[in-house]
Amino acid sequence: MKRRNFINYFLGGSLVGTIIAFLYPIISFILPTKQTEAVIKKITAAKLGELAPNMSKIFKFGTSPGILINTPDGELRAFSAICTHLTCTIIYESDTGTILCPCHNGRFDLSGNVVSGPPPAPLESYNVEISGDDIIVSKKA
Repeated sequence: MKRRNFINYFLGGSLVGTIIAFLYPIISFILPTKQTEAVIKKITAAKLGELAPNMSKIFKFGTSPGILINTPDGELRAFSAICTHLTCTIIYESDTGTILCPCHNGRFDLSGNVVSGPPPAPLESYNVEISGDDIIVSKKA
């Protein structure tokens, strides 16, 4: 092999390596890998007696938050704590008895339906059951 051919192969390989080093992060950003999430169907959200009437608690349901509400009547209700507008975390306002999305003042009633504001859809509701001292929240089938 001649010296000139060796230098040409070396410089050509260096150029190809540099191009790949620049393109790889761009391509991996455009085509992200899919992350698998463990399928969680049930979770213990609270203990019985932990929530006073007209109070709420945020709990973790898999990788997303959920909200457990003890209504003024003592009925337990659970919803996804992610607003359907721009995925902000919602809160329960005990003085108005509504669920508030603080990002754009969206409001939901205690059934998860939109009362006012920009949210386009109701909140995802969960099943609530009591098992011994535990309050179990599960996704609806």
